[in-house]
Amino acid sequence: MNRAAIYARFSTDLQNERSIDDQLALCRTYAEREGLSIVATFDDRARSGGSVMGRDGLLHLMDKAREHEFDVLVVEALDRLSRDMEDLAGIHKRLSFLSVEIRAVHEGVVNTVLVGLRGLVGQLYREDNAHKVRRGQAGRINKGLHAGGITYGYTYVLGDPGKRLIAEDEAEIVRRIFREYVDGQTPRDIAHKLNRDRIPPPRGRAWNASTINGNAQRGTGLLQNELYVGRLIWNRVRMVKDPDSGKRVSRPNPKSEWRTIEVPDLAIVSPDLFEAARERKKARAITHPSHQRRPRHMLSGLLRCGACGAGMSSNGKDKSRRIRIRCSAATESGTCPDPKTFYLDTVETAVLNGLNAELRHPEVIAHYVQTYHEERKRLAADTDARRTRLERRLGELSREIERLVNAIAKGHGDPAVLGPQSTTLNEERKCIVAELDQAPAATGVIALHPAVLARYEEQVNQLRAGLAKGLEAGDPESAEAMRELIDTVTVFRDPSRIGGIEVEIAGRLTALLGENAFPNGIKGVWGKVVAGEGLEPPTPGL
Repeated sequence: MNRAAIYARFSTDLQNERSIDDQLALCRTYAEREGLSIVATFDDRARSGGSVMGRDGLLHLMDKAREHEFDVLVVEALDRLSRDMEDLAGIHKRLSFLSVEIRAVHEGVVNTVLVGLRGLVGQLYREDNAHKVRRGQAGRINKGLHAGGITYGYTYVLGDPGKRLIAEDEAEIVRRIFREYVDGQTPRDIAHKLNRDRIPPPRGRAWNASTINGNAQRGTGLLQNELYVGRLIWNRVRMVKDPDSGKRVSRPNPKSEWRTIEVPDLAIVSPDLFEAARERKKARAITHPSHQRRPRHMLSGLLRCGACGAGMSSNGKDKSRRIRIRCSAATESGTCPDPKTFYLDTVETAVLNGLNAELRHPEVIAHYVQTYHEERKRLAADTDARRTRLERRLGELSREIERLVNAIAKGHGDPAVLGPQSTTLNEERKCIVAELDQAPAATGVIALHPAVLARYEEQVNQLRAGLAKGLEAGDPESAEAMRELIDTVTVFRDPSRIGGIEVEIAGRLTALLGENAFPNGIKGVWGKVVAGEGLEPPTPGL
């Protein structure tokens, strides 16, 4: 009896789990009638047929097919495998290559023509369903009902899908945000206060500025949402499935395709307050071009807060024009347990000093020497093994050619047969001799020359001097060189000194020594480096 596997699938959470059991029972009955022996079953529950991504059952099935675990695949219908023409054709092509036959209960043995027809029908069915869903959503919007998820400040009405009611406790928070913003507070300040008052955010663990600001083009963010003034806007964005990842990606629609419905019973803030917030946002959005792009510093994007692990960013300048940096979590949402502010030049100097000290550390140099020796041994071993293999084959060919020549000379074989064999072997021997001439001779491992270590020391000195000079002059190439050398810099407060800091550098030795020194991409992670005593401490209050 042929070994058979069964695959079953249903599309959404709204379908009955019994659908899988019903499909399996139907396929088992078919297999029994056709004399097939079921050896495995695979299923995907609540998974769309529009993509193979995220369908663990189907992927497991394909793995078992490659291991030749079954000879026949039984499905209720081809659309259980896929409703996408490309995916269905690909599945059929791969299973055919593996000598696995697909059989559909209602259609029999599957061939290329059936795959093409069913793939087209399945995709048209899926696209038609999408159009019907959009049409149904548009109908609900025209009635003033919602066609999507819940918005902060509102709640569901049990037994009446699509209808919303104002949730007064959340609505008061929305009014508070609008009032404070119009009074001059920034979204960051508002987020800090909401987190301080332990008010639950719409999603996630904490309020932040982006929750309040949002995106004007997409209409996200509390200050951008016109529903709060009694205006329901639908079809701002559309969802498109990425064919490579299977994920849905949102794309903004042109304003001409938006649909706006007045729902005054859902208004939370007054039109005057909403317009005042909008006008302030427009005024704040007008920024002089010279202030729109901040200069790129040596450690931009590399700094991490030692207290919470979040990134760090610039936070203005003091009276002497020194740049301050601060934890982004403290700035955006006020959630950092130790919201300390540091001076950027202090951190940069600490990094340079620490980098210089760490690269001179005996353990780093010893690691450099050890890796050098290991790599030379590996290369020598590879060279010796290849040369030995060629020499062994050369000996085999020489002996075989000699045997054929002797046979021809003694009349033990037909020269018309043995002659061409000898010529072929001789051509192979010539090729091997040529390869041996080009292959390097076997050598022992060369010890690391003292000049190499001297060069290492020289590189360290040049690195620190060049980077310090370039950074002071604002040279972008020096900043980029430092960024190639460092992965992250984590900044800690040093409690033993007033204004003292500690930095933890995670970096790559390959940037200094070159890719050839570490062909396997070895990464060195260095420990904490304490800033030198000569560094200027931050001013009081920072």
